[in-house]
Amino acid sequence: MSSLPLGPLLMGLVASLGLEALLAPRPRPFWRRGVAAGAVHLGSWCLLWGIAFLLLQRPWFATVTLLSLQLVVVQSSNTKTRTLNEPFICQDVEYFIDAVRHPRLYVPFFGIALAAGASLAGLVTIAAFFLLEGSSLYAAGLTTFLATGVALCALGAALVAAGVARLPGLTLCPGRDLEALGLFASLWAYGVALLRRAPPPAEASPFAAVNKPPSPQLPAAERPHVVLVQNESFSDPRTWCSDVAQGVLSHWDDTRRRALQHGLLGVPAWGANTVRTECAVLTGLAPADWGIHQFNPYRSLSRRAFPSLAAAFREAGYRTVCLHPYPARFYSRHRVMPHLGFDTFIDDQAFSAADKNGQYIGDAAVARKVSQLLAEPAERPLFIFVITMENHGPLGLEPPRHDLLADTLPGAGWPLPEHQRHLAVYLRHLREADAMLGALKRALGQAPRPGLLGFYGDHVPILPEAYAYYSRPAGESPYMIWSTRQTSAIDAAPTRLAAHELGRALLRHAGAG
Repeated sequence: MSSLPLGPLLMGLVASLGLEALLAPRPRPFWRRGVAAGAVHLGSWCLLWGIAFLLLQRPWFATVTLLSLQLVVVQSSNTKTRTLNEPFICQDVEYFIDAVRHPRLYVPFFGIALAAGASLAGLVTIAAFFLLEGSSLYAAGLTTFLATGVALCALGAALVAAGVARLPGLTLCPGRDLEALGLFASLWAYGVALLRRAPPPAEASPFAAVNKPPSPQLPAAERPHVVLVQNESFSDPRTWCSDVAQGVLSHWDDTRRRALQHGLLGVPAWGANTVRTECAVLTGLAPADWGIHQFNPYRSLSRRAFPSLAAAFREAGYRTVCLHPYPARFYSRHRVMPHLGFDTFIDDQAFSAADKNGQYIGDAAVARKVSQLLAEPAERPLFIFVITMENHGPLGLEPPRHDLLADTLPGAGWPLPEHQRHLAVYLRHLREADAMLGALKRALGQAPRPGLLGFYGDHVPILPEAYAYYSRPAGESPYMIWSTRQTSAIDAAPTRLAAHELGRALLRHAGAG
């Protein structure tokens, strides 16, 4: 091993610690993280460097490649912290694959120019090192080359194993764990916990007791059609921004006065990670019940059936439909939804390009599809769970429209200042969500059965510039439950719910459990 240049290995190790200082939140200094976390970082670098060295045969090339990859993770983590209040965790590795499959959802958050420039610089650097640095395999001989690489991999694996076994327990607050353990140790800790800890059993769901046996409280002919809408990024920005027009949510305001129940919904997501809120509503389980699996519970639900709100409605005699105007394989929903008790899953294939409003299928088109389902003759009542897409970011992909400012930001000047540009785009689509609410109420009112409508937001929108200028919202989403049977205003007092409590409330109001 001594005949090979170990300078790149050691200098890369020091540089890897330096790159961690760029993280937000910034980890503790290396010497304050504890021996276990230090061993994991050292072992990770030796293991990864040994693998890269064996593959690339060039020590400096291996160092630069690993540091470049670490810089990508650091930049990804900082972007995620800025937009979603959460740093990079090991479960996010699969998002790099999703970024290739669905670049519109991810790449713009980093900046298209930055992503293109970084990719070009990476290719140039790789080509330069490959051409200019000689192969250690030929310089040192096969035996020495393999012995060095394998020894480093073995040393690194031993250090990682020893360190991970002695790491302190996770808080499952990614920011705190990153600060305490550092990047490498926190990634290993989350990954190992994900492999070792089982997801909650089916009996943990409150809907397990509902399903066996079914005990509907209403006769079959009187059971209402039920529509539950998870509206993308739905919120009430008037609570934190006085510049927003008061009439931007006119249908919402009117419906709330007649709602059976309404208030704020505590959601386990900020800006994205829709499936966390979605899973909580459908399964009735809080994030704490999922443990390490809370960050993407659909990974485990894609492999097994699980009691849910949909399954409870199906047991009560309902036909269950999930409608999501996006590719069905995203988050493995094509497997998850049948496991959660949905008879039918309608994805983007049921829509056309003409149905788009902005970057995605519009809420108006989704409302029309729901209305068509409600108008079909059927002996069984319907439970329709809707997951909208129209107001999904990145909002910077669309320019703000001057002609709509009178209805959204009436006092704004033109051109808009930076803190209002994304906000104006968001408000344009928020008005469409409000119109969707009105359309669904009309469709339910025209159906042959009574109707029950639930409506809520999955998380607040990603508007960091607006939040910095105005104020930061609390992170809760508004919700309401409305019935066609309720025609007069009742002005019920607001009731705060956690996301995992909403499904059970809807089931009670439907008289199905």
